[in-house]
This record gives sequence, C-alpha cells and structure tokens, in this order.
Amino acid sequence: MRWLAAPIAVALLTVTGAARAEAPDPDPWCGPDKAKHFGASAFIAAGGYALGTALFEGHGAPAAFGGGLALGAGIGKEALDAAGYGQPSWKDLTWDLAGTAVGLGLALVVHLAVESDDAPAEGTGAAPLGLVAPGGGLGFAF
Repeated sequence: MRWLAAPIAVALLTVTGAARAEAPDPDPWCGPDKAKHFGASAFIAAGGYALGTALFEGHGAPAAFGGGLALGAGIGKEALDAAGYGQPSWKDLTWDLAGTAVGLGLALVVHLAVESDDAPAEGTGAAPLGLVAPGGGLGFAF
C-alpha cells in the first residue's frame, strides 16, 4: 500500500489544481524597464532641481520645479502608452515616483553641501569666496 501513496498524492494535486503552473507576470515589479524609469526620473529630477536653483531662491521652489519636470515626463510617457503607443503601467509610474524622490534627495544634499562650503566661518566676518582683503579693501584673499 505504501507504493500507492506517491501516485495518489500526485493525482490529487493535479486534480485540485495545486500543481498548475502560473503564467509569468507580463509587467514584473523588477523588470528591466523599471530601472530605466527610475534612472530617467532621478536624472530629470536632479537636473531640474539644479536648473531651479538658478531660477528660484531657497530649496522648495527648485524641488517643486525638478519634481514637476520628472513626474510630468513620467505621467506623459504613461499617457502616451495609454493612447496606444505602448503598455501603460502603474508599476512604471511607481518607479518614476521613486526615482523622482531619490533624484531630488541627492540634489538637495549636494545643494546643502555646496551652500555650507560657501558660507563664511561664524564670527570671522569674511565674505564668501574670500573677496575681502584683510585691510577691508577689495582683493583676493586665498
């Protein structure tokens, strides 16, 4: 009777559908196109932030500018896909959002680091870039 146990188990699994193969996901979360969405969004967001620092003061407006560019590109791409030029995907849009956040975060860190290097030392009264000579006149103090 023991020799019947394995064939009966296989038959039961086959009949109940537990052994059936699943079709592969046509849009996996970690597909090769997802890295492209993430990277492009991060690049556009960081570049937009950098451009925004030349146009706006502070950190909020450049972040909104860079984020708007990146998310606008991602949403525009998915809208084109939905119009019949590709396969629209919420997963792609999710990776666009993640890339935008990372790109803005990196750009902000770089911006803050550059700002802190340009700031005069506290209590020295020195101008940024050392453009005031020790005697108070203009000069280049290196």
